[in-house]
Amino acid sequence: MKFYRCQICGDPFMGNEMPTHCPFCGAHQNYISSAADWTDENATVGDITDVERSNLEEALQLEVNNKAFYLDASGKADTLELQGIFKNLSKIEGEHASTFKKILKAEPPAPEPGKEKAADSDHENLVAARAREEHASAFYAQAALDATDPRINKVFKAIAEIESDHIDLEAALLDRGL
Repeated sequence: MKFYRCQICGDPFMGNEMPTHCPFCGAHQNYISSAADWTDENATVGDITDVERSNLEEALQLEVNNKAFYLDASGKADTLELQGIFKNLSKIEGEHASTFKKILKAEPPAPEPGKEKAADSDHENLVAARAREEHASAFYAQAALDATDPRINKVFKAIAEIESDHIDLEAALLDRGL
């Protein structure tokens, strides 16, 4: 058994071989290291620029909203498969919020009223989820470009990639007619 740690969310996990994605936040394999080689990169974050702080705060709110949305969608899903998918996405968005919280050294806000609500239709929720992920991916890609701190840049790049994975998942589910 080998021990690994995610460079994005920081969570440790074990397995016989390195996974393709972090089981907690979804970061791609290139962001996973052996637990022995892991360092807390959040400790290297220096002074945060006003733009970085604003982007991190917006990202934290976005992830809190999306976590709540996916949890609500999970509770309304018509199938066990989609219930599980939405629940897993809620957990991943929660990990993203936790990552932004650690960098900001701040408590997460409550979900914005109305932004946590899912529809009663699986199809509508998948369409809304894809739109949320498209917005998040584009925002994080721009926030990575705006970031001057290497850690903040790395986190925004990684989470933009993860959100793109979610877009692909939701597109595949919609293609199946859900």
